[in-house]
Amino acid sequence: MSLPVFGAWLTSGWEGDPGEVWCVPGESPGGTLAWYRLNLPDLENKERAFLVPVVHPAARRNGIGRQLLRHAADRAAANGRTVLGSVAVQDSAGAAFAMAVGAKAGLVEARRLLDLHKVPASEFARLRERAAAAATGYTIVSWTGPAPEEYLSLVAAAFNAMNDAPSDEGWEEEIWDADRVRDRASRIVRLTGVRGYSVAALHDATGELAALTQVEVEPERPDWGHQGLTAVTRPHRGHRLGLLTKATMMEWLTTAEPQMERVVTGNATSNQHMIAVNETLGYELYPPGWQFCEIPVKPAVRDAPRRE
Repeated sequence: MSLPVFGAWLTSGWEGDPGEVWCVPGESPGGTLAWYRLNLPDLENKERAFLVPVVHPAARRNGIGRQLLRHAADRAAANGRTVLGSVAVQDSAGAAFAMAVGAKAGLVEARRLLDLHKVPASEFARLRERAAAAATGYTIVSWTGPAPEEYLSLVAAAFNAMNDAPSDEGWEEEIWDADRVRDRASRIVRLTGVRGYSVAALHDATGELAALTQVEVEPERPDWGHQGLTAVTRPHRGHRLGLLTKATMMEWLTTAEPQMERVVTGNATSNQHMIAVNETLGYELYPPGWQFCEIPVKPAVRDAPRRE
């Protein structure tokens, strides 16, 4: 994550949800021993908060992480939240800390990497043509940056289709409309110099947006592409639209982003359909993945046993 993207996320989150940032200063001027960002959803999941705590490696195992957690729990409770969610890299210090304080393990998201040194651009054209043969009656459209005004309601339908994706029990579905897409989607693209690419399939007979895939590229790291959502709406599944839009995207990016060498994505390990699409494109496992977890705001945070 480049500094401009990190700064935008730290101050306003990925989608503009309210949040708080707290830090533990270090001894040197401007130094930081630890910090956290607490995301406080304001449209759905209002009983939940999402916590990202970070402790400098040199300051770990001195109780700072537990102090962060207690402080974050107090702030979550003050905002009417009863559950803290978080995520950690598998088999990392963060994952060990989560288990030590009694967090409940949830969804596992595997990372995959598409190495463009291994896959020629001609392969994406071949896959696009193969998928297009099963997707008659659809037209491919694309844009850069935030969604154009005429597509806002259509993009909202694609975002709502993501509610079918695997998620942990208890999370409410996000409901998107045109206003929410305008105000909150592609927020990092609007706030920074990140280049956003979108490819969509429109159903010729109805004008519905049937599929959407998005990739972002940070100017400071143009060798990396970051896959955003890929969604196919329920009435249009079974026509290879996921493969069609993603192959079209990669064919486009090989010319639009000539410095790009790899694209990284993540999928719940149970999402076998999208994993199959990604592997067809040439994605390979890129461990470690991400482990989601959660803990009650009270009393588990305060009563968690300390493990040395």
